[in-house]
Amino acid sequence: MEKILRIENLDCPVCAEVLQCDIQKIKGVNLAKVDYVTQTIALDVEDETVLLKVINTANHFEEVRVLDGGRYEVKRETHLKEWGMIFVSALFLGVAVLLERLIGGDVAQIIAYVLYGMAYLSVGYPVLISTAKNIFKGRIFDENFLMTVASIGAIALGEIGEGVIVMLLYQLGELLQSIAVGSSRKSVTKLLELKSERAVLLKDGEQMETTPEELKVGDIVLVKAGEKAPADGVLLDATAILDVKSLTGEAELRKACEGEEILSGSINAGGMYAMKIVRPYEDSAVGRILHMVENASSGKAKPEKFIAKFSKYYTPIVCALALALAVLGPLCSGLVIENKLYFRDFTRWIHSALTFLVISCPCALVISVPLTYFSGIGSCARIGVLVKGATYLDVLATAKTIAFDKTGTLTEGNFSIRSVKTDKVGEGELLAIASAVEKGSSHPIAKAFEEIVTQYTAEGIAEHAGKGLSAYIQGERVLIGNGQLLKEEGVDFPETDSVYTIICVAKEGKYLGAIEIGDTLRRETKESIQGLKELGFADMVMLTGDRKERAESVANEVGMSAVNAQLLPDEKLQKAEELKKNGGLIYVGDGINDAPVMMTADCAVSMGKLGSAAAIEASELVLISDNLKALHGAIKISRKCRKIVLQNIVFSIAMKTAFMVLGAVGILPLWLAVFADVGVMLLAVLNSFRVRF
Repeated sequence: MEKILRIENLDCPVCAEVLQCDIQKIKGVNLAKVDYVTQTIALDVEDETVLLKVINTANHFEEVRVLDGGRYEVKRETHLKEWGMIFVSALFLGVAVLLERLIGGDVAQIIAYVLYGMAYLSVGYPVLISTAKNIFKGRIFDENFLMTVASIGAIALGEIGEGVIVMLLYQLGELLQSIAVGSSRKSVTKLLELKSERAVLLKDGEQMETTPEELKVGDIVLVKAGEKAPADGVLLDATAILDVKSLTGEAELRKACEGEEILSGSINAGGMYAMKIVRPYEDSAVGRILHMVENASSGKAKPEKFIAKFSKYYTPIVCALALALAVLGPLCSGLVIENKLYFRDFTRWIHSALTFLVISCPCALVISVPLTYFSGIGSCARIGVLVKGATYLDVLATAKTIAFDKTGTLTEGNFSIRSVKTDKVGEGELLAIASAVEKGSSHPIAKAFEEIVTQYTAEGIAEHAGKGLSAYIQGERVLIGNGQLLKEEGVDFPETDSVYTIICVAKEGKYLGAIEIGDTLRRETKESIQGLKELGFADMVMLTGDRKERAESVANEVGMSAVNAQLLPDEKLQKAEELKKNGGLIYVGDGINDAPVMMTADCAVSMGKLGSAAAIEASELVLISDNLKALHGAIKISRKCRKIVLQNIVFSIAMKTAFMVLGAVGILPLWLAVFADVGVMLLAVLNSFRVRF
């Protein structure tokens, strides 16, 4: 069984990794992913008993608590306790310094020591307790351990005030970090406010209040002015005015007519209307958005994986280096200065080792990198693009080639009959035969025949991939498809040139006529393709099963660099494999008929609306509004995201290295080392927020 647990009080990425390892050790846990940014635990467990064990483990991990219900319910955090703790510590520290420096004397010194102790314990007791618990559990090398050793070491060397300042600055940094992470969480939480908390169910003429999760397919609900559609449904009234900005990023109001589908999360900007539920809440637009965002951080990008491995080995290594500095430094001083094998300036080298330890804390990297990707995913969602994981943001930023399907992607996908050419039967008869067969097809072209009334019923409908359909009508075999299908079946027919899609009709081996099916270009297609060219994409290729003439006409109109037409599904897959050799491949399609190609591409982008489950399952990105311009925006965000990640990595490592060298040679005071560490972390986190603007 799959389950997502909401948790609180988890703001440390290293702690998240440790908790994940603890949960994965539980027998019966098939999969566990702990995300400190979204504060969720994604699980795949065997049964309820295992789930209870996981909850118990999480509840006993430091201050982590599992929340009951409520997805993305973020509490208003005031951090009063933390601010009060820091204020009290700073007050005691200030008074102690004044007593020690200005008054002097034994009594003043004793009082100062007491105040130093109170100042230290005011901010240090949570760190000391966590360190003791972690050591008892075998988890030693974390930031709590580093700060405990550094502060106690300073006190042991007689630098009591410096030891207090170390702990005070560390807790201040932790608080600012928590506020920064909370800000990022709130940005995504605001995005997800599109979920309706209630639904007004109309049953037997009476109105009943219920929750969206309890609605069933076929239920009739009322949506009042200003309320959100609780689940996906079709409009039963004449018209409805909808605000879909939270779903698509588009500010313009949309008018829906009777029979049209309304996605959950759409805000009623007009009068009250009734709608009939067409899919349960978990499969609705909002349900899928919530599911995707909750799991978005599970797909880690390469820089995130690098940082995870880096931090795993980094802390033990720097601890060993600090120990070596504390032992070998004094020994080398004795040998170099006095040419004797003994420890010289022991206190000075211990101080340098402690400074080295403090600066080595990898918070800036392990916090800012996932936070940057999380902000990027949230920014994409605000412009109507859902991203399944950070790894796909990386692919978007580095891809060299974009391939497009034609029908339903570059074009509207709303087919209509443009002309009918008959041979041995009348126009009405030809359309009736074609309509009977096409009604059994899920291909987009079949929509052109939806309004045609037919007296026939087709049986034994068989699909010929990339060619058409065959069926039996009143015992006679009928072929509906392209010229290739008729040639393979040995049917003679006149070759016809057209920019439209030609559907040939044959019965019992005899050609009956042809129907031209037309599609219209999306209004934003030309602008979107031009925008992608400006982003540096030179290779933009069309892959389509449509006729060469029609494909080339569309390609020339929108400015494609290459076109591959009349491709069968396996040929389209083969072409996609070839394109991948030129670099990362982005494939944009409708998400239904192109699943094999989408699985092959480095990043698949679906033009299918959220109502299509197949579209979401087949792709890594979903353009909610079916607007190609949103892809342009997502690529810009992904590139900005990657740029900021690389900036943070280079900046953090460079600053850490410089400060560690200064600390090792004894130039940097211990309190300034903490300040530098906190400063680097905050600058990296603030830099990550630039993705959102």
